[in-house]
Amino acid sequence: QVRLVGSGGGLVQPGGSLRLSCEASGNIFSIKTMGWYRQAPGNARELVAQISSNGDEQYADSVKGRFTISGDIAKKTVFLQMDNLKPEDTATYVCNAADVQTDLHRHLQVWGRGTLVTVSS
Repeated sequence: QVRLVGSGGGLVQPGGSLRLSCEASGNIFSIKTMGWYRQAPGNARELVAQISSNGDEQYADSVKGRFTISGDIAKKTVFLQMDNLKPEDTATYVCNAADVQTDLHRHLQVWGRGTLVTVSS
């Protein structure tokens, strides 16, 4: 069984920073991408940032230059450094792993439990 555990959310003032962590566990042979999605009330879930097993990074236009994803998929841990946070970044952030191969199954998408990020003065 594959499990994703995300952490690091909280309340921060505009302009502040937070760092999210996501760790995958289970008998995992490989992961193609790991990253974060977010969903604000009334909005659709959107990709925030993800990193591939080859090191390629992808960001939503709204967070480019402010958020940085890092980590090592081989070690099944990624981080999202969020700087210069804005009120519009307020959302539940959910860790994601895509194309996860374990000893028994191939999981196209695995989702962690969300962590709430609130940006407010």
